[in-house]
Amino acid sequence: MQKIYSSAEEALQGLLFDGMTIAAGGFGLCGIPERLIDAIQASGVKDLTIASNNAGIDNEGLGKLLRTRQVKKMISSYVGENKEFERQFLAGELEVEFTPQGTLAERLRAGGAGIPGFYTKTGVGTQVAEGKEVKSFDGEDYILERGIRADLSVVKGWKADESGNLVFRKTARNFNQPAATSGKICVAEVEEIVPVGSLDPDGIHLPSIYVKRLILGAPYDKKIEFKTVRQREAA
Repeated sequence: MQKIYSSAEEALQGLLFDGMTIAAGGFGLCGIPERLIDAIQASGVKDLTIASNNAGIDNEGLGKLLRTRQVKKMISSYVGENKEFERQFLAGELEVEFTPQGTLAERLRAGGAGIPGFYTKTGVGTQVAEGKEVKSFDGEDYILERGIRADLSVVKGWKADESGNLVFRKTARNFNQPAATSGKICVAEVEEIVPVGSLDPDGIHLPSIYVKRLILGAPYDKKIEFKTVRQREAA
């Protein structure tokens, strides 16, 4: 099965439609599927529900899709450093489902594992629990959280082999792995594609069975959310 496509636009062909749910990997600006996000923006698809740890920052990452008003709802745990997100949310233009970070990771993982829901103590007695079923186990309350099953997953890996086995690098592994499994179809972009057999089987983070389409996204510019430098000392 041919999995490698020449561009993000080609890899997403036939997969996008208005009103769909997308699970997007990344943590801050680390490990975000930049090329695929750009292609989604260029497609003009709208009314999207996006499950992602955060929504990028203004004009970077998923912030680009917020700027073009293609997102209807965000399922996220951290939404700081994004003024457009804040503006749309406060103006009632964007629906937001706030989810604790660990709960979001588990909701994505559960969806990928075919688990429709699970109980957790996180959020009990807070606004997170509003409207959710509460059940007692061993004398303590837990709330029911639903697994997330997306129409499409878009993720970024460090390396892949030609069959689609993926390796994530450090922080990029946090949400890319569960996001990838939660989608009915997963499209991945990577920094390097190597021949089959080049990757250590014990070091593969996402088996190729989950990856349906793959592109080489390199070269990338390393983006930093807050760039801080010290003044050079006088000679």
